[in-house]
Formats: sequence, structure tokens, C-alpha cells
Amino acid sequence: MTITSPTNKHLTEIRRLARARARSESGRFVVEGEDLYAAAEAAGISPLYVLCAPGAAPGRGKRFVEVEPALLRGVSALGSSSRLIAVYEQRWSEASGPLCVALWGVRDPGNVGTVIRSAASFGASAVALGAGCADPFGPKAVRASMGAIFATPVARFASVAELPGRLVALVPREGEPLVGDFEGTVTLLLGGEREGLPAEILGACHELRHIPQQAGDSLNVAMAATVALYETTRMAAP
Repeated sequence: MTITSPTNKHLTEIRRLARARARSESGRFVVEGEDLYAAAEAAGISPLYVLCAPGAAPGRGKRFVEVEPALLRGVSALGSSSRLIAVYEQRWSEASGPLCVALWGVRDPGNVGTVIRSAASFGASAVALGAGCADPFGPKAVRASMGAIFATPVARFASVAELPGRLVALVPREGEPLVGDFEGTVTLLLGGEREGLPAEILGACHELRHIPQQAGDSLNVAMAATVALYETTRMAAP
């Protein structure tokens, strides 16, 4: 059976899930493209359903539904036509160690997704999102994560008291240089590029560190998180 009506319930839901409020209320999110679908499969995460262009279904069963290409393009968030759109349940975890990355006030979904990708690359235990952070299950964040959203635990926190281990705030030109000399459980905290971490967050941290730079004002938050993860884990590399 092929979907031929724009009012089909699956198409209606995908249009609705483009809005953050709808994602929050339903606990679902949308993934587009074969690569992200493959990343979910590799992580052992099954979709609720998959809408595919005729002949493009990656599997068999009731979860795979063919859709007329024009209708599939109509609900796609990508500039180019998509051959596969899948819907998944959101998966939220607890912030955990031994290495957690925490973000506060990072509003750009591309940065949030890239941090999740870097966390997966360097084996971080979780990415925790505080107040003012972009939705990690929004389409831009999911694409920027390159599938890491399925492999890296994502948590929410309201207070730094909920974060595990030693709390290390990364602040440009403050504290000691960041070097890979931490023992035990550590949470690296990074703030938004304009406001940074608020005073009450900094006051609750065990220490402040910075990434030494040769020039420039500060790094993009996703770049800073990537450098910090590399530096924090390089001593443990085989």
C-alpha cells in the first residue's frame, strides 16, 4: 500500500514534529536519510515507522510504508528530496560518568548536535543539557550529530548538583590551562558563546580551566568541546 493523500496520519505527524513543542509533548522525533537510519540500526534502535519512496524501503514489515515522492518531499526538512523519513521515540538518560559534557545556554542546534557527535567520538558517558539549550532531537541537531544521537546518552539538568563528579568549567582565559590530568569522574561544563556560563554556575564548579590559544577571542562552543574532550581523554588512549 502506498500513501497518496497529504492528510495521511503519518504525514500529518511528521509535519507537526517540525515544531519543538510537538516533539516535547509527544516524545518523538524525525530522522531523514539512509545514513541516519543506518546509525540507528547500528545502535539497536528501532523506528516507530519509516516512510520511503517506492522501492527505497531498507526492510520489510508494517513499519515500512511507501509514499508518493511528491508527498515525501512535502514533509522533508531537507533542501533536496529525501527517500526515507523515520520517526523514533526520544531517549533521555541520567547524566553519568566517568566523563560527562554539560552545556548551558547553547541555543544553536548545530552546536548541540556537533557536541553530541564529538562526545561519541571520544567516548564520553553522556551529554547533559541545561537551561536555554537547543532541542537535541530537533532536525538540525539530529543531522549535526551524524547519528551520534542514537549512540550517546543525552540528559537534562536544572542544577549542577545533578551532574556527576568533579565539575570543571571551561572559560576563555580564566583558571589553569586544560590538560589531561583528571582522575575519577569529571563533568566538563561549557556555556553559550555570547553569555558564557552564569556566575551561579561558575560558583558551584570545583575549578575553572581554559583552552590555551595562540590568537583570537574564543572558540566556537562545539570546537571548544571537541578540543576539551580530546585533551581530557588523550592520556587514556592506547
